[in-house]
Amino acid sequence: MVRRRVRAHGSVQGVFFRDATRREANRRGVAGWARNCADGSVEAVFEGEPDAVDALVEFTRQGPGHARVERLDVAEEAPEGLTGFDVR
Repeated sequence: MVRRRVRAHGSVQGVFFRDATRREANRRGVAGWARNCADGSVEAVFEGEPDAVDALVEFTRQGPGHARVERLDVAEEAPEGLTGFDVR
């Protein structure tokens, strides 16, 4: 199991970024959460198998539909044993 915290900057709020990320996480069996931040970015945490988490990081790097990700910050963290995926 691995854990990554990502922060997507750009036009990422109001474009279903969090919900699309939740659906992709559920499809790949990745646990975690996603939330909007006051500065207009979206922060998310992903926990799961390395390949699935890496694929989800790449998904957020591109963003869904009308999103425009200008920068994605990625940090490794120690897994906490999360289950399910929440939109906060």
